Amino acid sequence: MNWFTNFFSSTLGRKLMMALTGLFLILFLAVHLAGNLQLLKSDGGRAFNVYAHFMTHNPLIVTISVVNFAFIAIHIIWAAILTRRNRAARGPVGYAVTNNSSSLTSRNMGILGTLILVFIVIHLRSFWYETHFGNIPLVDYDGSPVKDLFTVVDVAYTQLWFVVLYVVSMAIVGFHLYHGFGSAFQTLGLNHVKYNPAIRFIGVAFSIVVPVLFALIPILMFLDITIG
Repeated sequence: MNWFTNFFSSTLGRKLMMALTGLFLILFLAVHLAGNLQLLKSDGGRAFNVYAHFMTHNPLIVTISVVNFAFIAIHIIWAAILTRRNRAARGPVGYAVTNNSSSLTSRNMGILGTLILVFIVIHLRSFWYETHFGNIPLVDYDGSPVKDLFTVVDVAYTQLWFVVLYVVSMAIVGFHLYHGFGSAFQTLGLNHVKYNPAIRFIGVAFSIVVPVLFALIPILMFLDITIG
């Protein structure tokens, strides 16, 4: 076990953990988006409420959710440690010349990550906390009572400041994904000159499409526009 502890306490080990947890969170975002798109259906919230009830009562999904929260915590802690070590390595003055290969996004991953953390805290307080501890009325679907979580979300997105916060946060998430997607494959040694263009294309597409769709949900709900 000593080699295991030494490896994951090293910079390489932490970067590997960042890559693995990052890819898991990317997968989580895709699944989460698929569920949230149910909010846009013109069924009075039925599809979303049924989806939310399943996600909060299925034992396997609940277990995955716990793992997801753990991975978010690990990802944040590891990112903070790596950022601090990188700054310490540069010294108090910093580099006189910035490496051209280092993008603006990659140089500011710490700041972007901090802003995303703030958004996650607000998001969890507004939705996760209300889901588990709020006084949410029940709605009946074919004899099965479920929490009316659609109304919780719908009310939240009537507030312009919250919609703006969500849209700006999704833009930040997009920049974070743009750098993180490619970095994860590179850290795991999965990059190859033959496949790099495809990995780069998928990374760019994911970092644009997913945040844009997430951002569209509060915008369309604020404008009272439904689809399907």
